[in-house]
Amino acid sequence: MKFTFLRIVGVALIPSAILSAQPASNHLPQSSASAQSNMTLEYPETKTVDVVDDYHGRQVADPYRWLEDVESDETAAWVQAQNQLTQSYLSELPSRSKFRDSLERLWNYERFGLPHPVANNSESDAAKPQQYFFSHNDGLQDQSILYVARGPDSPRRVLIDPNQLSNDGTVALSSWVPSKDGRLVAYTLADGGSDWRTVKVRTVATGEDTDDVVRWVKFSGIAWLPDASGFFYARYDEPGDGEELTGTNENQQLFFHRLGTDQADDQLVYARPDHPQWGFSPEVTDDGRFLVVQNWKGTEPKTQIFIRRLNGDDPLRGEGDDLELLIGGFEADFEFVASVDDTLYFLTDDQAPRRRLIAVDANDPQREQWREVIAQHPRDVLQGVQLFGETFYADYLQDARSRVARYAIDGTVMDDLELPGVGSVGGLSGQQDATETFFSFTNYVTPSSIYRLDLTTGQTELWRSPDVDFAVQDYLTEQVFVTSRDGTRVPMIITRHRNSQLDGENQTLLYGYGGFNISLTPSYSPAIAAWLDAGGIYAVANLRGGGEYGRQWHEDGMRLKKQNVFDDFIASAEYLIDQGYTRSSKLGIRGGSNGGLLVGAVMTQRSDLFAACLPAVGVMDMLRYHKFTIGWAWATEYGSSDEEDQIDNLLSYSPLHNLKPGVCYPATLITTADRDDRVVPGHSFKFAAALQAAQGCDHPTLIRIETRAGHGAGTPVSKRIEEYADLWSFLDAATGGNDR
Repeated sequence: MKFTFLRIVGVALIPSAILSAQPASNHLPQSSASAQSNMTLEYPETKTVDVVDDYHGRQVADPYRWLEDVESDETAAWVQAQNQLTQSYLSELPSRSKFRDSLERLWNYERFGLPHPVANNSESDAAKPQQYFFSHNDGLQDQSILYVARGPDSPRRVLIDPNQLSNDGTVALSSWVPSKDGRLVAYTLADGGSDWRTVKVRTVATGEDTDDVVRWVKFSGIAWLPDASGFFYARYDEPGDGEELTGTNENQQLFFHRLGTDQADDQLVYARPDHPQWGFSPEVTDDGRFLVVQNWKGTEPKTQIFIRRLNGDDPLRGEGDDLELLIGGFEADFEFVASVDDTLYFLTDDQAPRRRLIAVDANDPQREQWREVIAQHPRDVLQGVQLFGETFYADYLQDARSRVARYAIDGTVMDDLELPGVGSVGGLSGQQDATETFFSFTNYVTPSSIYRLDLTTGQTELWRSPDVDFAVQDYLTEQVFVTSRDGTRVPMIITRHRNSQLDGENQTLLYGYGGFNISLTPSYSPAIAAWLDAGGIYAVANLRGGGEYGRQWHEDGMRLKKQNVFDDFIASAEYLIDQGYTRSSKLGIRGGSNGGLLVGAVMTQRSDLFAACLPAVGVMDMLRYHKFTIGWAWATEYGSSDEEDQIDNLLSYSPLHNLKPGVCYPATLITTADRDDRVVPGHSFKFAAALQAAQGCDHPTLIRIETRAGHGAGTPVSKRIEEYADLWSFLDAATGGNDR
């Protein structure tokens, strides 16, 4: 179970987004294009303050600066007033109750997580079979439950039920890692959507927690020692009062926690106060010989690798200063894959923008001694590699779709794993000596199904497939390629009902992200299914800035090239219109986090192109984003206002700073949460206030602020259903409903 830090510290919010449905009808619920204008909106009064900042000689006003103080009574009163207005508007929309009923029906299906088999390696209990850990949700449970069983089809028992940890379902089981012998499970809890994690340890046999509790963990995995005597983790210092959700996260430190001891006695393994923006992700090799530490700097796609040789009798010989630098210089990205004796395998984009697999000798790690095992593919991006026995399973991305190839341990090409269709693969993880593994498969018309792979025979069989209330055969998904402003070919995947006509009359939602090397791949979501089920079209644009085509594709959407992302999205919208899928008055756009920035930027650049905009937890103030929590880590992606050569570029697209009074902006529903400590809600608060002040027509400009929620992960199912009922009914009203 590998932990990929760079996707966590980034601002990603990617819904498990996408679709398939059984149409109740061939049109969205009855509503009226005039529904929004029939409601007179009186926005809460938002005071302005006289704050002007100097950015390298440029004077920039920030009249809503006070809304950054999300803990103040004044901000709380503003939030309450905005929520009251928003809910009064949404509750009157004629399609809301229909969407809510549809969402509840479509969400109510049994869902399994990938099983994690743990073999028994105890000589004292050799007859004990291996155990299988997996999550399960019966459909409408707020949080999935972690179960354990003696076999993949054996009776299961509850191990951890997070639904019992809070009355409102807002305490989530964020992650869980069994010890190698399966006796213990270290698990992390997220409270109210925050990125902060509390680590606890549960005894599998009894279902009881030990006394071990580790707090103030953020952006870290858990790495057990083979004998389960303790684990490595990374944490920050405890924040000051009132700074838990806004204070800057710097100076991460790597610790070892020995079971049965207090956290105050945890041993410091490594810290670099001279580099406050360094962070550390630990892994222990399957044979227990090495601690491998990926050293990162925010979201910069370049890392270093440290190792420590672990002594079985005394694995931590020193006190924080004896890590060996295996790969230094922050010249490329290196991700640990596996080890065989003293050979360590890494997935890297070093001299390979689409990534390759290399072998490094721990005793002779000089670059000239590195050995290439799997070369860069001429077209496809190598996303991940797992070693089972003497076979590498390589997960490739081919035009945003998965392909899995098998290689011998010396790099000899074997064959491709046969997949159920065209879509996205997840899983294929486990210990190197495993005899079986599991993987998930999903696409825009297939809810996630789980397959068992026999690693001895190479054969696959279906383990679990959800029974969903859709006629998936009634929908089609097509991939098209859009020409962006500079001639770049941009893929877009469109899903619609087979009977839909390309007459420009379809209500359409376009989704995008475009950043942080994150790829948008086909996946199923009951939320999107509800939109499709009602007759809408759903399109996903694979913009530059993502990882769909490797490092260059990512870099072409970063920093001074960020405008390429917006141009790609605008070109995608224009394609949908030009090809008859929809028209501007029926087109909505959505994106979350970095995608919220995307929506905010394009709606200010092309307010004429869209009928509705749904920016979620967006980065809206590009001049101050780096001053809160982990925001400093995104400067590699965006540039920051501290850099004089970046300020003009940031000001050219920063959503907050490009709103112009008197412009008729599309109907906009901004969404955020009061405990989002990744993209702090002050971004959305300030943008909403400025948009309401600037709006030049009667299109509604509202903000929906969820309580006891964060950036998205761990949000209870009940809250998600209510949120999407609000979003889709707002989108329906803004895009005209059934006005043919």
